[in-house]
Amino acid sequence: MKRTSHLATTLFVCFALVGAAVAALAASPVFPVDREFYPYYPSLIKWNKSTVPFNAPEVCGGCHEKQYKEWNGSVHSLAFKDPIYQGELNKAVKAVGHEISRQCEGCHSPVGVVTGEIKGPGLAGLSAIALAGVSCDVCHSISGVTHQQTPARVAENGSFILSPGVDTTGGQTLIKRGPIPNHKECGGGFHQCEESPLHLQANLCASCHQVYHHEDHFPIEATHNEWIAGPYAQKAIMCQDCHMVDIQTFKRSADQFVKPERKEYKHYFSGANFLLTYLAAGAAKKAGDEELAKSLTNQYEMAVERLKSAADVELTPVYRDGKLAELKVRVKNIRAGHNLPTSLTNVRQMWLELTAKDENGKVIMTSGALNADGTIPAETRMFVSDGMGKDFHFAIDPWIVVGFSKHDTIPPKGWKDVYYGLTAPAGVQKISVEAKLRFRQADQKVAEALLAAVPKDINLEQMYGLKAVPALPVVDMVVKQATVDTAK
Repeated sequence: MKRTSHLATTLFVCFALVGAAVAALAASPVFPVDREFYPYYPSLIKWNKSTVPFNAPEVCGGCHEKQYKEWNGSVHSLAFKDPIYQGELNKAVKAVGHEISRQCEGCHSPVGVVTGEIKGPGLAGLSAIALAGVSCDVCHSISGVTHQQTPARVAENGSFILSPGVDTTGGQTLIKRGPIPNHKECGGGFHQCEESPLHLQANLCASCHQVYHHEDHFPIEATHNEWIAGPYAQKAIMCQDCHMVDIQTFKRSADQFVKPERKEYKHYFSGANFLLTYLAAGAAKKAGDEELAKSLTNQYEMAVERLKSAADVELTPVYRDGKLAELKVRVKNIRAGHNLPTSLTNVRQMWLELTAKDENGKVIMTSGALNADGTIPAETRMFVSDGMGKDFHFAIDPWIVVGFSKHDTIPPKGWKDVYYGLTAPAGVQKISVEAKLRFRQADQKVAEALLAAVPKDINLEQMYGLKAVPALPVVDMVVKQATVDTAK
């Protein structure tokens, strides 16, 4: 009887453990989620919790003034305060709840998520470290990644480990990690240093620059995947080698596949998001912070110059039976280590605007010119994605998009050819053509909707001087002209 009772107890415990393990996993047979391993799900951050605090960037700036000034005004510093992001976050919470929106917050303010400080959209009442977005202490507290343990078994949704320090018998020990070998002066007695090869690898960036749907784990943003599939990964040119350097060094890395020297790395984190720094520079000027405004303006100019350096366009006439029939426009990705465009490819807009004129300057064909309301004509040749929901209908909101019905972006060192029918009017012997490759962060209507959705504690007029949403800036990445004969 005792043996039977013992066996029953043992079986009960085993079944209970199995049940608990099953309960810890999400229901999906394709993307099971271990909720104990990922307690902040759908953010996939892990925190090696201790009493060691996270430090605000200003604390780090006390010793690392140069690096702080470079970071301050970067898109990393603005990741949480970005009004476009806050509008999208507010819409997400209203649509699907804060539990799901934590996926976004985990990368836009990792410290705010793990400490539980961020409880929804908005900026009111938050500490400096939560508002600082992707701060010094976020990147330099990362001790590892969990890419192979995620539901999709790849980098996604903040799959990194935060370890700001450890508790010891002697008290708190702060530990900061970076690519520089440790030395006795490192940390100045404030923190210990650990050399981290991870900080020289794209895997560090992949954790957040891979955004997957919170439930179906479709890659809404797949910048790291695009890099892996291209020549930059094969030549060991990492994200840092292009995005943590100035423009000239970026061009050298991209053109020659040469890694920068240590002294050439900066904390700019420069990318294509010029709209964010454009808005923030206006806010800094309005607040009277000229130094920050200057830094933000510099970031804006670097983003624009980066876009203008990323692509090229070739114009080639096509003849049939000796007569001009078409114009071939080849759009080339010459310097981006990922696709053009990347990130939210169903929101960002990259398109061709073409104008053809006769010898007298009369327009005989045009395509891609913006409408009066800022929208792009339907027949325009665009290099973007179209998202779709589970019903296979068009969708743009990231909590709905689980696939792309169209994915027409340009891979690294690749190109796309576009053909325009071009027939010369009678008597015209030469046609001048101009092609512009244009870029905008979002559709005008989409931007207006997102800025209209910002939380109540973000007053766009007080903070940014915006009484209405202005026309979104457009960058002409490439402008090419050519004159072609109408007969061959």
